[in-house]
Amino acid sequence: MLKSYLIKNARIVNEGEVFEGDLLVENGRIAKIDGSIGPKNGNVTIIDANGKFLLPGVIDDQVHFREPGLTHKGDIYSESRAAVAGGITSYMEQPNTKPAALTIEELEKKYARASQVSLANYSFNMGASNDNLEELKKVSKRDVAGIKIFMGSSTGNMLVDEQKTLEGIFQLDHQLITHCEDEATIKANLERAKAEFGDNIPMAQHPIIRSEEACYLSSSTAVNLAKKYNSRLHIFHISTGKETKLFSNRKPLAEKRITAEVCVHHLWFDDSQYAKKGSHIKWNPAVKTSADREALWKALLDDRLDVIATDHAPHTLDEKANTYLNAPSGGPLVQHALPAMMERVHDGTFTIEKMVEKMCHNPAILFRMEERGFLREGYHADLVLVEPNQPWNVNKQNILYKCGWSPFEGTLFKSKVTHTFVGGHLAYKEGKLDDSVLGTRLVFDRD
Repeated sequence: MLKSYLIKNARIVNEGEVFEGDLLVENGRIAKIDGSIGPKNGNVTIIDANGKFLLPGVIDDQVHFREPGLTHKGDIYSESRAAVAGGITSYMEQPNTKPAALTIEELEKKYARASQVSLANYSFNMGASNDNLEELKKVSKRDVAGIKIFMGSSTGNMLVDEQKTLEGIFQLDHQLITHCEDEATIKANLERAKAEFGDNIPMAQHPIIRSEEACYLSSSTAVNLAKKYNSRLHIFHISTGKETKLFSNRKPLAEKRITAEVCVHHLWFDDSQYAKKGSHIKWNPAVKTSADREALWKALLDDRLDVIATDHAPHTLDEKANTYLNAPSGGPLVQHALPAMMERVHDGTFTIEKMVEKMCHNPAILFRMEERGFLREGYHADLVLVEPNQPWNVNKQNILYKCGWSPFEGTLFKSKVTHTFVGGHLAYKEGKLDDSVLGTRLVFDRD
């Protein structure tokens, strides 16, 4: 039996407003939101928010939790706990594991595992390949967030580069998701870098090898296919200013067929930091110029970019310590995404209402998630309390990722997540996790 909670004196952030009030949680749901709520009986645990911000739980639409097959880097248990400590209550995990989730049978194995160990709510995307179109046609729209298409490098048999296959996939009536980088462009750029630097390619060459043009060629191809077939397309991790011109800011979001995501690292870092951080900020697509970063912020604020996510993709420090050609791309982010974006609230880059729109409301709208992403009576009680003025330093002692490091190490964040509720269960409180109640499988309101 889930406990009841009464959160009092909170600054509630929801649907474009910030207002002071109370919120009552009963039976895993938001039972009441009001200016002042008195406890009906003695069976309610009262939490005095004391002016903290109360947000809907963050929904991260792109993570790689590395299970199965790569669990030395991370796993569903470890990374979902880190996510909850960072205020992320729901996530959508990607199919490029070992084995890859290219069949419904392999996909359902991941769901079964999550039901045993995931502290956060979960969905797992089905992977596309050049030869599994018939299997993709069977994927449930209600029970699976989307179909992931790697239109660029990936692990195993997941690069979809046959035009006929792409045409078939883009005709599917499902939420399509793409990673867009043009493989031929990247290969040509890499050969040029090898000719110039040999095996000692500097890390700063990464955004030159995985260039603006490689991203734009692929993203524009995906957008054109989606327009041709009226597909519902969501493009992950836009990294260049040029790509932002592909997207519209038409309202409402629920009616947009082509949408886009930007990741925390592309909003935070730029290519001047490769010299200091090296492979720790090596992602695909690459972190690019400060001008690109500013253009991404502009497109986020004017609603051409719809969602902020993490692309959480842990690797061990030993793996990251390799040379450019051997160091894998990706980094861990779920524990620190919300505090990082709160820094941009503090400096006035955007408002907390806009942050909540991009990290909580919009993923729920875009994927048509049932009864999550908002603070509404009757919705699942996925909630986060954030103390905006509780500085803390990211260090080895407080990092929860299985890989044990963060690109934010040494960063002093002003804001701290103090409480996270997942489906009404107080899963995280003041540094302590409680996994006596687990998250649940996400479902989607689609015909």
